Amino acid sequence: MAHHYAIVPAAGSGSRFGAEMPKQYLSLAGCPLIHHTLAALCRCPAIERVWVVLSPGDRYWPQYDWSALGAKLETVYCGGETRAQSVANGLAAAEAAVADDDWVLVHDAARPCVSAAMLDALCRELADDAVGGLLAAPVADTLKRAGEGQRVQATLSRDGLWQAQTPQMFRYGVLRRSLAAFPDVTDEAGAIEAAGYAPRLVRADASNLKVTFPADLALAEMILKSRREDIAP
Repeated sequence: MAHHYAIVPAAGSGSRFGAEMPKQYLSLAGCPLIHHTLAALCRCPAIERVWVVLSPGDRYWPQYDWSALGAKLETVYCGGETRAQSVANGLAAAEAAVADDDWVLVHDAARPCVSAAMLDALCRELADDAVGGLLAAPVADTLKRAGEGQRVQATLSRDGLWQAQTPQMFRYGVLRRSLAAFPDVTDEAGAIEAAGYAPRLVRADASNLKVTFPADLALAEMILKSRREDIAP
């Protein structure tokens, strides 16, 4: 039976957020944002180990107590300049512990609201899948393409469109080879697609948001407080 592992790339600076520190360390419901992200993964019974990939120069991580997350968590200081590089470096760091056919869940550090139900659905629905897949939500809003002067150029059909989320779950060997061959991707599914595979979409919802802008932080706190059991102590 294949094992499940998780990798969390956390070497980014969060420049779009505009804070003085990387956004993964901003306070959220009394803890660093990334604490909630890692806690959700460490609580998942199916996941045996969680690697968090930090920048070699990260000076924030040692300032906090992570002991509540338990023995599953392992830190590696091998983050790259891009997300894809950080994930590839994390996969390399996990090589001794993970077999080619084992599952790897790659999850954004800035998605602190992933629920136990979402993780369970991902692992369960992809258990026998030949490719793997990712959490995603159908696009609900009307889409507009902007033209000159930020005026609407066209209205786009949203039929069949999904918003990609994480975790994204693929076999270790396939994912590592795909990222090596196609490093210029924005997510793991993109590398898998470029390699000729068709990842499966596992339905999640908008509560699994990525904290990108300051308003997202307040929304994430509301979501976490609505699920009292998901707030780390």
